[in-house]
Amino acid sequence: MNIVDSSGWIEFLTGGSNGPVFLPVIQETRQLLVPSITIYEVLKRVLSYTDEGNALKSIGVMLHGQVIDLDREIAIEAALLSIKYKLAMADSLILATARLKDAVLWTQDAHFKDIAGVRYVEKRT
Repeated sequence: MNIVDSSGWIEFLTGGSNGPVFLPVIQETRQLLVPSITIYEVLKRVLSYTDEGNALKSIGVMLHGQVIDLDREIAIEAALLSIKYKLAMADSLILATARLKDAVLWTQDAHFKDIAGVRYVEKRT
């Protein structure tokens, strides 16, 4: 199973230089988990540069994966991981989801760089 974090989704959806890195993971929809917090983060970001209709179309791509809603178990694990790795709330929720679902977390967010179970790709400019 795989999870693409918000930075990876945004990179893919905006045609960023690392977009092709995330493409095969996103295309394998049967193995793709989508934490609900990533939908929030990506929609908020995409709305900053396009209208609501186009933003919702972009989010539609994310819905091809299995959406994982926030629950008590994820919330507890996220709090523990947030303290351990000094992560922001959204990052800790995404990592907790990956850990609890035995998924690889794909990201270009440097906060995750040296964490086990994470496939970090350095952001290219």
